[in-house]
Amino acid sequence: MPKKESFLVNRLKSVGYAFKGTILLITKEPSIKIQLVIAIAVTIAGFYFDISKTEWGIQILAIALVMSVEGVNTAVEEIANFIHPEYHEKIGYIKDIAAGAVFIAAICAIALGCIIYIPKVF
Repeated sequence: MPKKESFLVNRLKSVGYAFKGTILLITKEPSIKIQLVIAIAVTIAGFYFDISKTEWGIQILAIALVMSVEGVNTAVEEIANFIHPEYHEKIGYIKDIAAGAVFIAAICAIALGCIIYIPKVF
C-alpha cells in the first residue's frame, strides 16, 4: 500500500492543478481571452477614474464571476463533447444552458460597470 500524502501536500497539488487549469483556460479558450482583455481594460479604467474601494470590490467580483462561470461553461462543453462528439439535442440543450449562465453573469457585469463608470464619464 503506497504511503498516503499529507494534507498539505494534497492542498499544494490541488493549487498546482488549479493554476494549470487557469493557464489552459487563458491560453486555449478564445472567449476567456476576450474577457481577460475586457478585465484589463476596466482595471485600467478603475485606476484612471480613481474608483472607490467599494467599486473596486464590485468590479473584481464581477470580473471573477464572469471568468469563473466561463470556465465552468468551458468544462461543461468539453465534457459534453467528450461524451457525445456528434450533435445530440440533449447535449445542445445542456451546452446552451451553460452558455446562458455566462450570458447572465456578463449582463450583470456590464450593468455593474455602467453603474460605476457612467457617472464618472458624464
